[in-house]
Amino acid sequence: MPAGPAYVDAIRRVWDAGDAFAPLDLRLPPDERARQLAAIAPTMVIDEHGERHRLEGGRSTEAGDALLIATSGTTGNPKVAIHTHAGVEASARAISAALAVDPSTDRWLACLPVAHIGGLSVILRSILTGTPVEVHDHFSPAATVAALDRGATLASFVTRALAQVPAERFRAILLGGAAPPPDRPANTIATYGLTETGSGVVYEGRPLAGVEVSFRPGGEILLRCPMLLRAYRHDPEPLDADGWFATGDLGHPGPDGELVVEGRGDDVIVTGGEKVWPDRVEAVLARHPAVAEVAVVGRPDADWGHRVVAVVVPADPAAPPRLEELRAVAKEALGPWYAPRELVLRSEMLPRTSLGKIRRNALAPTL
Repeated sequence: MPAGPAYVDAIRRVWDAGDAFAPLDLRLPPDERARQLAAIAPTMVIDEHGERHRLEGGRSTEAGDALLIATSGTTGNPKVAIHTHAGVEASARAISAALAVDPSTDRWLACLPVAHIGGLSVILRSILTGTPVEVHDHFSPAATVAALDRGATLASFVTRALAQVPAERFRAILLGGAAPPPDRPANTIATYGLTETGSGVVYEGRPLAGVEVSFRPGGEILLRCPMLLRAYRHDPEPLDADGWFATGDLGHPGPDGELVVEGRGDDVIVTGGEKVWPDRVEAVLARHPAVAEVAVVGRPDADWGHRVVAVVVPADPAAPPRLEELRAVAKEALGPWYAPRELVLRSEMLPRTSLGKIRRNALAPTL
């Protein structure tokens, strides 16, 4: 179904009947839609008109299950996280407490894709806390301004939306997906979470109430909290014996004990024995006035193991940045091993997920 009031009502009806639901992205091409349906294995589909269609071969869920949702990974077969009512409510309550949400004066705007946890969780916390919500089927700057005029006070955005709306008019904005810009408005809150955590569980480096953070040797981030998934659809035991979930992200404690997320473990580039985090390099290079967009990836290198490659969309195709300029910027801000050794200029915008994250794997065939 498209996002809107009928979508919210459909969720309520499914839950009232004691069932769990799974959002399916209307934008998916037929083959990918079929793959997700096979992974979810539903017993019924509610179509864009609200009509119900029973399916053969669907699998039931356990009592207490509320939500099945495909992860936003860009490779491999879809993984479907199963969340319980208790977990979804724990997320809604913790986030509402952290933001001091008052249902009598606050109003959520949901304008991120509802097939992903960042957009869907806005609706779910509204349902569970009784806070009004306005649901849009896509992000639109004009529609966002209209929602503000109607009393919206809270929203979740991806970073790229900030420059397109009067962000200062919101009481608070949750930022997920790509790394936040260094000059973001004071009312924005950088969040860290995954589909498996049911939304953000760390705000500005600080865990929400009930959330524990630990690290494996080597820096992999571990999370333990009541918001965690119960299981994957095809993997009943994603947590270890002590209830910890291995995120696949790498990080470390900051100087004040805050969580510093370095990036995905499989994104790190090892060059000359040094680890390079693409997110950090991208954030620095993006400040160069000649750079409209940038992605940093690794390419096999006989001497260095991998060399750091900057894939750049120039702000002005007639005056692209030079490799030497970008190397100097990275060296000064981060250190010499972070400096890209190759520059690839690109005319098309970089491929991204619906949450604004760069799809680095999609760039590999073009390099």
